[in-house]
This record gives sequence, C-alpha cells and structure tokens, in this order.
Amino acid sequence: MEKAKVYFTKNITSENLIKIYEALGVELKGNVGIKVSTGEAGSRGYLKADLIAPLVQNLNGTILECNTAYPGERNTAEDHKKVAADHGFTSFAKVDIMDEDGEFKIPTPVGSKHLKYDLVGNHLEKYDSIINLAHGKGHAMGGFGANLKNQSIGIASRNGKAYIHSCGQTEDPDKCWSVQYKQTDFIESMAEAAGAVQNYFEQKGGKILYITVMNFLSVDCDCDAHQTDPVMADLGIVASLDPVANDQAFIDMIWSSEDPGAKKLKERVDRQEGRHILPYAEELGLGTRDYELINIDE
Repeated sequence: MEKAKVYFTKNITSENLIKIYEALGVELKGNVGIKVSTGEAGSRGYLKADLIAPLVQNLNGTILECNTAYPGERNTAEDHKKVAADHGFTSFAKVDIMDEDGEFKIPTPVGSKHLKYDLVGNHLEKYDSIINLAHGKGHAMGGFGANLKNQSIGIASRNGKAYIHSCGQTEDPDKCWSVQYKQTDFIESMAEAAGAVQNYFEQKGGKILYITVMNFLSVDCDCDAHQTDPVMADLGIVASLDPVANDQAFIDMIWSSEDPGAKKLKERVDRQEGRHILPYAEELGLGTRDYELINIDE
C-alpha cells in the first residue's frame, strides 16, 4: 500500500479548517453530514461553534450525533438537543440525533473478532457523505480519541455504543458497564465499528473525509462532564482520506513533542492500550499507518 497523504496546519482557525478541507481535493456532494462531538454538559474541550461554523455552512452540512450509553445529559434525544443548543451548534446548522427514531445493523469488516455487526442510528441512511470532524484528546477508556473513535462510538446508536463497550456481549446500556472484557478487546471493537461505517459508505458510493483538530489536549474526553485542563499546548489540525494515517499522525505528534505535558497524555494513551487501535485497524483494511505529512502552511 502506498503512503497516505496527511495534510497539516499549525494554526487552528476557521479559515485553516476550510483550507485543509480543500487540500483533500474532494468535493462533497449531496446531503453532507458533519460528525462532531457536541460535548457533555460541563465539558470544555469540544470543538466550538466559531471554529467549525464556516466550514459546516459552506457545505450546507448537518451536525451528526447519537445518544450516549452512559447516564448524563445526552442519553435521550430531547436532552441531547438541549446540550447541542447550549453549546452553540444549533446556532449555525441543523443537528441530527441520528438514533432518535431507531437504529439498524451494518456488517463489520471481514476478520472482525468481537462484533458481529455495528448498530447505527437509522438517520445515517440520509447522508451521501460525511466529514469525520474529530477533536483529538485523551480518553479515560480508549486512551485517546480522534477519527477512529469518532466513527465507532461516535456514530453508533445508544445501544450500539453499549455493544461496542461490551465487546459484542450486550446491546443493553444498563448492562454494558458491568460486563468483563480485556482492554485490547474493547480497543479492537472500536476499530471494527469504525470499519463498518467506512465500508457502509464505500458500498453506497459515499465519501468520508477525516479531520482532527488537536487543541485543548486534556487527558479526558469531551464526554467527561468534569474534563480536566489541557496538559500540553495545541498541535494544529490534520486531515486525510485515511483514518488510520490521520490518527497515527496525531499520535506521532504527541510522541515527538518536547512539551513536558506530553508525558501525561502518553501515559493516559498507553495505560489504556490506546495505540493498539492503529495496527488492528490497519489489519482490518481501514487504512495504513504509513503516511506523508504535507504542511499546508509552507
């Protein structure tokens, strides 16, 4: 497999978000969804309206989300819409809670070891293409969150999230937290679900573009109502047509950083076996870890 192209800009601005999207050279047509985390009530790191609104509006895009499996302010569509409004998303775009009216199964990639299928909100059928617009940061359960997590846990329905978190043992959000599993099995389950969504769009002739904004680099996810402060300085934005390469580039920037706070983020990632998602996703055919970094600032 040839090297994937990963585009990079150091400066995190709404103008550069549009510029890096354009660098990918793919014009998205039809009904475009922008998968972004609306952030749990109380979190602070989610991508802000003033940053992403110009790109979303240029594409006439719809913000895509699904309800959470954990108890909180986003585990029903009604509450989730309120948080999305409170966080400014409804001020510039429609917000679609994709599992509000139900869910459907899509097949996981050949070679999947844990999930027999992925469960996604049935509104996903309405979209011809998606921008997987992730916030790169740490994560208490997955080690880190970027494009692969945003496409697996992020696009799964509430029951689908329970199915991934339990490594295929239950779809019940009330039971999934007490199920026993190996940590690497959970990491692999996320990759399998991400691959299911990727294959679904490929088979219907749709496109997924991958962008990760590497700011507010907390060890905690935007799903954490008590998200801690960033531990290191912002890194920039990466974008690719390859989710594995884009996530690998994010991880490589943390590992090569001379910021003293990077140590805390590395510890969070490795404590949860987070980097294991990259070779496993590559093994499943989602992309390659081998990439060429193209700086669009130069």
